[in-house]
Amino acid sequence: MKPTLNLGMISKLSMPFLFLSAFSLNLFAQEKQLVIGEQPIYKVAKTAEPMKVDGKMDEAAWKNAQVVSIDNFFRRDKPVDKQASTFRMMWDATNIYLFYEAQDTSLTSRETAFDGRPYLDDCAEFFVLPIPDSLSFHFGFEVNITKARYDYVMLYRYHNNRSFFVKDYNPAYQVESTYDGTINNLTDKDKGWTMEFAIPLDALSNFSGAARPAAGVKWAFQAVRQDRNLVEDRGRSTSTLFPVYVFALDVHQPHRFGIMEFAE
Repeated sequence: MKPTLNLGMISKLSMPFLFLSAFSLNLFAQEKQLVIGEQPIYKVAKTAEPMKVDGKMDEAAWKNAQVVSIDNFFRRDKPVDKQASTFRMMWDATNIYLFYEAQDTSLTSRETAFDGRPYLDDCAEFFVLPIPDSLSFHFGFEVNITKARYDYVMLYRYHNNRSFFVKDYNPAYQVESTYDGTINNLTDKDKGWTMEFAIPLDALSNFSGAARPAAGVKWAFQAVRQDRNLVEDRGRSTSTLFPVYVFALDVHQPHRFGIMEFAE
C-alpha cells in the first residue's frame, strides 16, 4: 500500500503555502542530477487547431506531433510481456495534450474508484515538473483504459527513503480512451487501446519558479505505460519513455526524467 499524506489534516494551509514552506524547510531537497541533454529532448509542437479530446486523434494537428516509442522496459514479469506503445504531445495557450497508443492482446481494467489503483491495470501515466531540473516532487496523472483516475503530487523518497502521494491534488482535466477488444476476457485476443489527455496549464502553474510555456521553455517529465495481461493476478509489464536504470526502485525517479521543450 502506498503511504499518503492527507491535506485535510492541514486544511488551513493552502497548496501554494504548503509547497513554499516545504521548500524553505528543505523537505524536497536532493542533489540535482538531471543534466539538460543527457536524455533526449522531446519537442512539443504547438497547435492552433481546436482539439476534441475523444481518444481518436482525428485532428490534422496531431500529424505535427513528435512520435516516440515507450520502449524502455522497466519491469517484465514474463519475457513475452513486451508490447509496443507510442506517445505524442502538443500544447496551446490553455492545455498540454497527450496521446498514448498501445498494442495490447489482453485488455485488463479492474479499478473503478477515483484515486484508487489504476496502475494495476492497463494504464497511461504522466509525471511532470514545470522546471527543467530534478526535485523530490512532481505532479502525477495515472488513468486506466476505463478512465479510473489517480492524480496526485508526489514527494519522492520524502523520509526514510519512502515516498508520499498527496491525493488532495485533484485538478480538472479531460481524458478519453478507446479500445479494440473485450476487457477482462482471457478467451480472445484483443488489439489495443488509445488514450488522450488535455491537462490545463493552470493545473501545473501553481509552483514557485515555474515558467509558463513559450517557445524554448523546458520542463521535466516522464511518460509510462502499464501493461496488465492477467485478470487474476498482478503480473505486469512496465515501460517508460526515458530509461530508468535503478530497477530496485520505481518509475518515479526524478533524476531520470527527460526534458520537454515547447516549440512553435
